[in-house]
Amino acid sequence: MPPRTVLIAGATGVVGHAALEEFARVSADGSDNPWNIVALSRRTPDLQGLPAGARMTHIPLDLTDTQACRAAIACVPRITHLAFAALHEKPGLVRGWREPDQMHTNLAMLRNLLDPLCEAGGLEHVSLLQGTKAYGVHLRPVPVPAQERWPRDAHENFYWLQEDLIRERSAQRGFGFTIFRPQLIFGDALGVAMNLVPILGIHAALCREQGLPFSYPGGPSNILEATDARLVARALRWSFDAATARGETFNITNGDVFVWRNLWPELAQMLGVAPGPDEPRAMARWLPTQAEVWRRLATRQGLVQPDLSALLGESHHYADFCFGFHARETPPPVIVSTIKIRQAGFADCVDTGAMFRHWFDRLRARRVLPAL
Repeated sequence: MPPRTVLIAGATGVVGHAALEEFARVSADGSDNPWNIVALSRRTPDLQGLPAGARMTHIPLDLTDTQACRAAIACVPRITHLAFAALHEKPGLVRGWREPDQMHTNLAMLRNLLDPLCEAGGLEHVSLLQGTKAYGVHLRPVPVPAQERWPRDAHENFYWLQEDLIRERSAQRGFGFTIFRPQLIFGDALGVAMNLVPILGIHAALCREQGLPFSYPGGPSNILEATDARLVARALRWSFDAATARGETFNITNGDVFVWRNLWPELAQMLGVAPGPDEPRAMARWLPTQAEVWRRLATRQGLVQPDLSALLGESHHYADFCFGFHARETPPPVIVSTIKIRQAGFADCVDTGAMFRHWFDRLRARRVLPAL
């Protein structure tokens, strides 16, 4: 078979970093048809988890820069597959979800990359990430379970702008595409917009450091679904070869459900801290006040990042949203159907408790979080 090269846009994000590791693993496993990898991101990705022998090139790139994108594509080998996991979010996070300029920035990022790829020729497949905001979960209650066959929810969203562009270019150029809608995604990416793993680990470490109980900081309980970033990465790779994925949209989750309060004692055990009674606390406000405590802790323990803000990104704002801190009454459950992707041939699943344990262990191994 001719060589295949995957371009991973947003390679330092939660999904992008997991995809980088997934394709690197396959690239280095001695397969007769290995992947060549081109990773794009403004920051340099953490390469500690990549196996020796992976065929990977990283290009620092700002996707909002049209000319820089064209120059980058002109310098790389022919790209056959695109995994687009790049995302622009505003400070404070949630308010930006409704703002038109943020939507158009995300559209421009995709267009700046996709158009020169189309012009270069050879593009076979594009996989794109959306999320449950496609169903309007950030605006109103959503019927259970949310299903991909429903008409578009009538609200402005960059998902629709990017999807329309993909469909238009696909019809013009003949490449295939797949769209994924994961639930809450968890991984080991740091300083990003939406990843609760470091937030939970930092919260626990700060509580232990100050002799405070590890109390659930959120509002009324809700039934949720999680998605391991590694699972999304495997689905991205599957979509590139599966005829049943071509032109389709799929919900994707771990396969189980959870409630934060029910999971909290298990999280406390994983993080080596004593759970306490509920204590509503805005992570977006509290965590920044702990910067000096974290700096002292990180220096004493030899952690890799004493600057707390560099670890948080906007994820402390995301924590308040996911924990329902601002909710005044029990929200309806947020559940999506994953029947469609299973019937299409991707039946992988992950235990959510085991997922958290994996990611906490990994952040400790990387010396991001203190040892137990």
